[in-house]
Amino acid sequence: MAIVLLRVDERLIHGQVVVGWGGPLHADRIVVVDDAIAASPWEQELYCLGVPPEMEASFATVDDARAQVAEWRAGSRRVIALVRDIPTALRLAEGGILAGEEVNLGGIHHAAGRDRVLPWLHLNDGDRETLRRLAATGAVVSARDLPATRAVPLDELLGSGG
Repeated sequence: MAIVLLRVDERLIHGQVVVGWGGPLHADRIVVVDDAIAASPWEQELYCLGVPPEMEASFATVDDARAQVAEWRAGSRRVIALVRDIPTALRLAEGGILAGEEVNLGGIHHAAGRDRVLPWLHLNDGDRETLRRLAATGAVVSARDLPATRAVPLDELLGSGG
C-alpha cells in the first residue's frame, strides 16, 4: 500500500506532518485534498514552503483525489494525503473508496461547541455523526498525534455509545 498516512488536520502541511510523520514513514509525496487550495496557486506556494526538497507536494480537489486513490495505492510513491476537516474526509471516502484505509484524526482544535476528546482533538456532535458515517464507508478511523503513540480507535473516541 502506498498511502502511508491519510490524515485529518486543520493545519494541513506543517512540521508535525512533515517531520513527525513524513520522516518515520519515509513519505516522498504529500497530497493536500482541498477544493479551495487546489484552486489557489498562492496558497499552494505558501504550503510548499514547509515541504523539504526530497518530498513532492501536490494539491487536488476532492473529486480529483477520489479518481487518484487507486493510483496512490498501487504506485511506488509513499503518499501522505491530508484533508482539513472531517466532512472532506467523508466526501473522499464516499462509495467505499477508502475501505480498509486508516483515517488518522490529527489536529482538530478547539472551537465554539467542540469538546476536548484528546489534547489535539476537539469534536462536536456533528463531527461525531460524520465520523460514524466515515467509518460506515469502511474506513478505519482512529486518532494519533505521532506514529510512535497509540492509535485511539473511533469507538473509544466516541465513548461506549460508538
